[in-house]
Amino acid sequence: MAGSVDSSGGEIGFQIAPMVDVVFVIMLFFMANAGMQVSETELGLTLPGDSRGAPGINVPQVISIQSDGNVTLDNRVFDTPDSKNMPQLRQRLRELIDRFPETPVIIKPEPSVRHERVIDVLNAAAAAGVKNLTFG
Repeated sequence: MAGSVDSSGGEIGFQIAPMVDVVFVIMLFFMANAGMQVSETELGLTLPGDSRGAPGINVPQVISIQSDGNVTLDNRVFDTPDSKNMPQLRQRLRELIDRFPETPVIIKPEPSVRHERVIDVLNAAAAAGVKNLTFG
């Protein structure tokens, strides 16, 4: 028959129920992820300086090694270029570490310095008890 409406072959139209389901799934996704957000409240780092507030404690000490083997600390030459044990440098570093145990020490060798001399300075720093040591 022409003009009759058959319910099995007709146009379905816009369905709201699947759209509501999709919205609820998306909302559930965002709610679950919002709970997983971690806000970093404390950073695990130590700032330079003493917690007691004493001035000058963590001032880095720079040990320079010249290409001729001379070792300087605070613009003062320590030991002779052929000294392997470096007793003067050990004594000065030990005094610094006894007063301020966390004093950072920076070793700055010139590019042409012998590696043997750098090892001598490292041994002196280890014998003095230096804990914070780096190269600059």
